[in-house]
Amino acid sequence: MTTYKEIKGDVVERVASDPTNPGAGDIWYNTTTGVLKGYTFTAAAWASGGNLTSVKMGGAGCGTQTATLVFGGNNPPPTINLTGKTEEYNGSSWSEQNDLNTTRQGMGGAGTQTAGLSFAGRLDPPTSLKNETEEYNGSSWTSVNNVNTARVNPGGTGTQTAALAFGGEANPITGATEEYDGTNWTTSPGSLNTPRENPEGAGTQTAGLAFGGYDGTAATAVTEEYNGTSWTSGGSMGNARYSLAGGGLQTAAIAFGGDPGRKVNTELYDGTSWSATTDLTNGRSSLQAGNASPNSASIAVGGRTSTVAVALTEEFTGEFNAVETFTTS
Repeated sequence: MTTYKEIKGDVVERVASDPTNPGAGDIWYNTTTGVLKGYTFTAAAWASGGNLTSVKMGGAGCGTQTATLVFGGNNPPPTINLTGKTEEYNGSSWSEQNDLNTTRQGMGGAGTQTAGLSFAGRLDPPTSLKNETEEYNGSSWTSVNNVNTARVNPGGTGTQTAALAFGGEANPITGATEEYDGTNWTTSPGSLNTPRENPEGAGTQTAGLAFGGYDGTAATAVTEEYNGTSWTSGGSMGNARYSLAGGGLQTAAIAFGGDPGRKVNTELYDGTSWSATTDLTNGRSSLQAGNASPNSASIAVGGRTSTVAVALTEEFTGEFNAVETFTTS
């Protein structure tokens, strides 16, 4: 019978250089540097980041975890207080930039911190739907051509010159999809199969993802994939919700937060199905995210907890294996 000693040995391997392709659980002593190392697993986790300069909910965001842009929204309590405030995140703190030209909430967002896009939304009362589009250049916003369908709470993804807008409340809820080429919006022949408002988006203009939302009756877990022409059904989320946030790619997306119930749930999509991962520390809805972020390094910004809007920022790191040094030389 083969023994454990024969399989694993009873001493730590001594090597002159670190192995190029270690396996999980491997341990070795590097004789050149004089340190003990191992290849260890680190679980996914959310960690606190720097707070916004003011509370914010119902705005939009774009960019990455270390270069995020958020804009617009509402900063109660005690009453509705729409804002055009724009803030940039550098991975540790937020700084205020020039405001949107059209103050609003419930808009869609796409792009990066230095090439952002804001479209649609509403004023107050809720019937005041907007179709304005603005481009951000890393300093200020410029008004450009409007979306074709005025709406609030659409989903959005893509870049400033190749964006995708879908769904939203347009009196009634719509599945209308539009593509932006950096100059004009064009209505796609393919509408969402499940019209809804407050969905989240990920991916690109020709490989987009729409997930969650409110279909006029209840929160939905529906996921749909866009191929540049039409939408097809993907795997449903484990948690039906709207007013959630997320981002990533069509084959590697993340979803977190949302209503009903100010959810903490975080899920990852692999192009076929969603799986649960580590929860947000603070359950909230109507939050912003850097939708260009990969699903292994996302960011959750602002939003509404059980009672109030907040300035909280949380950063997500996906699970990974990495070389860890156990001793020093």
